[in-house]
Amino acid sequence: MKLAQIFYQNQQLIAEVLDEKIYPLDFQGNMIDLIQSKAKLPEKKSPGIEIKDVEFLPPVSRPSKIIAIGLNYKDHASESNIEIPESPLIFTKFSNSLIAHNQPVCWQKRITQQVDFEAELAIIIKKEIYQCLPENVFDNIWGYTCANDISARDLQFGDGQWVRGKSLNTFCPLGPWIVLTEKIPDPHKLDIKCIVNGTIMQQSNTSQMIFPIPKLVSFLSNHFTLYPGDIILTGTPSGVGAFRSPPIYLNHGDHVIVEIESIGQLHNACKIDDP
Repeated sequence: MKLAQIFYQNQQLIAEVLDEKIYPLDFQGNMIDLIQSKAKLPEKKSPGIEIKDVEFLPPVSRPSKIIAIGLNYKDHASESNIEIPESPLIFTKFSNSLIAHNQPVCWQKRITQQVDFEAELAIIIKKEIYQCLPENVFDNIWGYTCANDISARDLQFGDGQWVRGKSLNTFCPLGPWIVLTEKIPDPHKLDIKCIVNGTIMQQSNTSQMIFPIPKLVSFLSNHFTLYPGDIILTGTPSGVGAFRSPPIYLNHGDHVIVEIESIGQLHNACKIDDP
């Protein structure tokens, strides 16, 4: 099942995506409210709405945390010329960075001139968990979606820590929808791509993760509580712009697609907002 947050006829709705149509659910509230309700999924309303007629919102709004993992793909660690970490490398992106499918990634040249793309599989947490054992992790995941960990490399590398360069407004595209856990029995066998202006820049498989999802979520929950709707970005494969020769950074008018098998495609255009 695919669930999305949409804006339609001046209403924010939760909807099921089925056969290229949108079916609003009989539910009042946002995605986190639905996750926390712990009830059977509400019935969907008919008739369906054409996808082109709705505006997508981030599939989760205002999570308590957006947690991101650095260097979680073997090929990316290699291209970065950094040793494979012994434990997950954790940073955060602030919730102001969230945008949806078809919304623009925006920045100003006076702030950054090295904006990069990073295709990632994102996890949405289902239950409040603390010190969760690896074997129980999948029972506590609501579903999966596509993410783009947009990064201002000049800020990231210049600061010596990553939060500012990762958290600019619009720097966390997410969506277009969440595929519930039961529909992806093995999230470690998914092809993942990033396509910029029609050219494949990243192409790998989630089997390349250094820390698989049970180990990763258990590790995180061992240190701090995870709450319903928390977002975990599981890392990016090789091919990012910063480590190409010469480097390739995003520019005004570029179109970026993150594509993950069994989930779909997340589309975002790029816009430089300098006056």
